[in-house]
Amino acid sequence: MADSALREAVRRAEGGLIDADLGGGVIKQRVARPGKGKSGGYRTPILFRQGERAIFAFGFAKSAQANISKADLALLKAAAAEALGWKDEELDLLVASGALVEIEDEREG
Repeated sequence: MADSALREAVRRAEGGLIDADLGGGVIKQRVARPGKGKSGGYRTPILFRQGERAIFAFGFAKSAQANISKADLALLKAAAAEALGWKDEELDLLVASGALVEIEDEREG
């Protein structure tokens, strides 16, 4: 998935256009494949808190996986409970270690 498509998914969510609110700080957004639309593209669960944080968990093609299992959703909700509480310093350390990859907002410096 292209960074620009991931940024667009967050912009839509920030604007209230959420494809599926799975609860517990987890949303699911559709992401377009390069050169194609969102309907035949990817799905990505995002650990999300409006105006504060968006962490992409993983992505999958709709053709490869119909939906997120109940077990995976429980894990995502547990991850959201932890990750959405991280302080900026903790996020910086995770990015510096390579555990997380930051996708810069094109509109920021």
